[in-house]
Amino acid sequence: MNNQPIHVAIAILYQEDKFLMQLRDNIPGIFYPGYWGLFGGHLEIGETPDIAVKREVMEEIGYTLPKFFEFACYADDAVVRHVFHAPLLVELNQLNLNEGWDMGLLTPEDIHQGECYSPIADEIRPLGAIHQKIMLDFISH
Repeated sequence: MNNQPIHVAIAILYQEDKFLMQLRDNIPGIFYPGYWGLFGGHLEIGETPDIAVKREVMEEIGYTLPKFFEFACYADDAVVRHVFHAPLLVELNQLNLNEGWDMGLLTPEDIHQGECYSPIADEIRPLGAIHQKIMLDFISH
C-alpha cells in the first residue's frame, strides 16, 4: 500500500484586494466538497509543481498564468501543497469555470470569517480549513 502523500500545486490569484477562489463541487468523495478553495490540482507523473500549477489553472479556468512566484509549501501526512501566487489580469467574466461549482473574488474579510456567499449555490459556503490558513498566511505576509 502506498502511504506517500500526494503532491498538489495550487495558485493564489489576486486582483486589487481580492482573491479568486473556487467553490468546489458538492459531491462526496472529493476533498472539501462544497467548500471554497484554491485553484490547482495533482501533479502528474514527472511533472514539477511550477508546470503543474500552470496546467491546472489553464484546465480549470482557461487562464494563462502571467509571471508567478512560489509562496510556500504546506505538508501533512496526506497532501503536500505547493502554493504559488500571481496577479489575475483579466475580468472574472473572461474566465471559464471548467471545474467546480462556482468561483468568486473573495475579500480579506470573507477569508477571515471563513465563509462566503455563492450566487450559484445561493447560500453561504465555508472555506476549507487549510485553504483559509494558506490565505491568512498570504494576506499577513
